[in-house]
Amino acid sequence: MKNKLFLLLLAGMALTTSCNKFLEEEPKSNLSLESYYKTEGQAEATVNSLYRRGAPQRYALAPSAYVGPTASINTMLTGYFTNSYEGQERICLFSRELTRQQNTNLISSTMNTIWDESYKAINIANAGLKYIPQISFTNDSKKNSLVGEAKFFRAYNYFYLVKTFGAIPLPTTPNETLADDLYLERTDPAKVYALIESDLKEAVAALPATKFATNGHRVTKYVAAMTLADVYLQQGKYADAAAAAKIVVESAHNMTANGDLQMNSAYNQLRKTDDLDEVIYAQEYDATVNNSGWWTTYGFNSSAVSVFGTYSIFERVFGPTKQFLNVYDKKDLRIQPNQFFHWSYTNTVNGKKWTSEDAGIWYYVDEQALLTTGRGTKDWNFYRYPEALLTAAEGLAKSTGVSAEAAGYLARVKARANTEGKSVADFTTELQGLSAENFVKECWKERLREFPLEFKMWDDIVRTKMFPVISTTQAGKVDFVPLIGAKNASGATFKETDLLWPISPDEIQRNKKLTQNAGYQ
Repeated sequence: MKNKLFLLLLAGMALTTSCNKFLEEEPKSNLSLESYYKTEGQAEATVNSLYRRGAPQRYALAPSAYVGPTASINTMLTGYFTNSYEGQERICLFSRELTRQQNTNLISSTMNTIWDESYKAINIANAGLKYIPQISFTNDSKKNSLVGEAKFFRAYNYFYLVKTFGAIPLPTTPNETLADDLYLERTDPAKVYALIESDLKEAVAALPATKFATNGHRVTKYVAAMTLADVYLQQGKYADAAAAAKIVVESAHNMTANGDLQMNSAYNQLRKTDDLDEVIYAQEYDATVNNSGWWTTYGFNSSAVSVFGTYSIFERVFGPTKQFLNVYDKKDLRIQPNQFFHWSYTNTVNGKKWTSEDAGIWYYVDEQALLTTGRGTKDWNFYRYPEALLTAAEGLAKSTGVSAEAAGYLARVKARANTEGKSVADFTTELQGLSAENFVKECWKERLREFPLEFKMWDDIVRTKMFPVISTTQAGKVDFVPLIGAKNASGATFKETDLLWPISPDEIQRNKKLTQNAGYQ
């Protein structure tokens, strides 16, 4: 953390209380904390500022035409996804080739962004947790909800940091003056996870039991529960993960049904439509307040520039390899054209056609932005209902065995992607015949197939310590081998030091109490 950190408490209070679809900005950087925390509106402004800070932006923010969101770079470590502009965006190259250890200084800018932005959010959340309880509210339930939201965002940012760096500093009070101790030692990951779990449990208890979309696009009990399930799963606490996931499974959220197996499929509905019951937590975008940046351009390669006049740059910054696409059986709906991926598109405005031998990502394409406006409005989904189902299925199988309940959860995800009319009941019966080990592997495979475009793959690989070897010849065939010593899809060999990113040398220079992660310069 830096000497300027305490000032960000004030700069971060940039959002007012009026929100329907958006939490609008109103900077208040000229106030002191002591004088600021007086009213409900000021408390809400503090919490509002957390919605577009830190870890959520690592997934949802697409500010560059040449490299995707920071979280996308994790998937490059597998070698199954590549950035066509890695000659310039060398962090993608170093990740794919597993050579980050020799290039620590060259990736320090990205590490600084991850570290700085998450700690800014944590510092603001800490201030809210200190001062909001002291404010008199006309409605205590609103105060409790704001405290729950602050706890959620503190936990969410710490979760991203601990997965990225391992042991990290763990401040739980705000840095308000230059006299505060801004430089802390690294804290054991187990203690970081303990705080994350505590914060999320309190958030689950405090936040309203309703859907994100019907809660004014504010985090809910189910957002916190899904994140808690994710946290438990990452640690291998399977029974706890299943219990937390079932809170979401049994909520008003649900799977989006296929209207047909073409442009009205569930996957196309997710691509086109915001606020579906499937969406547990999302980042909002709008044409006027905050558009989605370069997301749509990531759906094509550079040849699309001559086909569309709405964007000046198109790059395949997160492109699946042909080997990765073999994760799908040929009958899987998700691998059919214009579901998750596409290979051609005709511009209906000028009749020009884009084609490619390498798959573009159809899931990222906002057609109105592509064809007319150049300003994407589609929200980014952090958590979807299938993740609750798959987490519950894996957690139950690992903790109590393969039950009809566990099989039914996995079956629902499989059945939606099936193009041959196989029912949930058919899949459930089939899956119940598997051993616990093979059932869990089916859960892992389904996570690879359902969430490849949402940057969850590397987290699964790290938590299981198993690497998915996708067949180059047999569609749908995936084996799992121990991660350390395995070769990624680019032929590089995984080392123990590949599990974490380096702490930025700039941060280590500022804070002499920090030590670098093993293996890095």
